[in-house]
Amino acid sequence: MRFCLALLLPLLCLPVQAAQLTLELGDTSRQWQSADLLAHPQAQEIRIDNDVSYKRTMHYRAVPLAVLLEGVATGDHLQAVADDGFVAEMPAAPLLKNGPARAWLAIEDPAKPWPPLGTGKPSAGPFYLVWTNPQAGRISPEQWPFHVASIRRLEPVATRFPGLLPAPQLASNDPINLGFSLFQKNCLACHRLNGAGDAQFGPDLNLPHNPTEYFQPAFLRRYIRDPQSLRQWPQARMPAFSPEVLSDAELDALLAYLAHMATRKQP
Repeated sequence: MRFCLALLLPLLCLPVQAAQLTLELGDTSRQWQSADLLAHPQAQEIRIDNDVSYKRTMHYRAVPLAVLLEGVATGDHLQAVADDGFVAEMPAAPLLKNGPARAWLAIEDPAKPWPPLGTGKPSAGPFYLVWTNPQAGRISPEQWPFHVASIRRLEPVATRFPGLLPAPQLASNDPINLGFSLFQKNCLACHRLNGAGDAQFGPDLNLPHNPTEYFQPAFLRRYIRDPQSLRQWPQARMPAFSPEVLSDAELDALLAYLAHMATRKQP
C-alpha cells in the first residue's frame, strides 16, 4: 500500500497541463486549446456563488458558452462529455441565453490551477461548465459538468434511445412523460436505463433491477434528496436534489417514470 501511495502522490502533484476541448456542432469539429480560450476576446473573470462542485464561492476565468456554439439553434440538443464517463444531455436553449441564468465555460489556467475537489482528487478542470444565477433557470446539478472533453450536437435523447421511452399510449401531459423529461435532465448524465444512454459513470437504473423494486418508497425519496444520509463513502459523486432543483411534484413524476419503466425492461 505504501509503495502504491508513493507512486500516486507525485502524480497528484504534477502541474496542470494545457488541454484541448473538442466542439462537434455540425459536419466538422473544432479544437480549442486552453491557452486560446483564456485569451479569447470575451473571456472574463466571473464569480460563482455556491459552486455545485466546490460547495463554496469560486472565481474563474470563463467565456460565455453561447459564443462558442456557432451555428447552434435554440431547438438543438447538445451533449457535454467528460473524460470520466459523465455525459450531460442538455437542450441548447438555456445554454444560448444571455440571462438571467447564464452558462459559462470556465478554463483552468495551468499557471493558476484550481484547488482539488477533495482529498486525493483532481480539480474540476481543465474545462468546467458553470452558471451565474442558476436559480433563475432552475439549473440542475447535472448541468454543471466538469472535466469536460467535448461538446457535441446530437439528435434528441428520445430519437437516439427509444428504449427510454414510456408507453406510447400515455397522454402527453401524463406525469410519467414529465418524469421522462426530468430523467433526461437529472439522471441520464450518470446512468443508463435498459442499456440506453451514453453515460459510463453510474449503474443502469432498470437492468437487472429498477430502484423502485428494491427501495422502500420513503427511503428512495430520501436517497434522491440526500444520498449521503443513507450511504456514505469518500468517492460518492451523486449530488443531493433539493426541492429548489426538483420539487416534490417533480420527484413524484420522476418516480412514476421509474416505476413505469420497471414494467418495460428490454435486454
